[in-house]
Amino acid sequence: MKKMRLFLVVLVTMLVSNVAMADDRPIPVNMLPANAKAFVTTHFKGQKIIYAEKDWNAYESHLGDGTQVDFYRNGTWKKVDCNDFKAVPMAIVPATIKNYVKANFPESIITKIEKEPYGYDIELSNELELKFNKQGVLMRMDD
Repeated sequence: MKKMRLFLVVLVTMLVSNVAMADDRPIPVNMLPANAKAFVTTHFKGQKIIYAEKDWNAYESHLGDGTQVDFYRNGTWKKVDCNDFKAVPMAIVPATIKNYVKANFPESIITKIEKEPYGYDIELSNELELKFNKQGVLMRMDD
């Protein structure tokens, strides 16, 4: 029984340390999933991925213009953050959200979009943060 308990303690310790060490480790750009690289090529023409990281469930990439694009482990996009410099590609923004922003904040651009379990988190150039459900209905607004 003592050996089994010791074995379990050692096993759990090893698993925890492996997960902790897997956080945010740099990887060569060519190790990103093919669909992640294709996403950047399609939506950020002329931009190059200059740095990439991987953790246990996602990838993070940085483009030459300062944009950060995060991907799920399968290579589909999770977050696009243009750091208040420019608008995210409108092709990735759901139409209902695009229409809401255009109608209510015509002078603002969407500088960040992130997929969340409940829907989408959007940041505008006027520093407002909008939360939409999966159907594109505004749920909350923060400044």
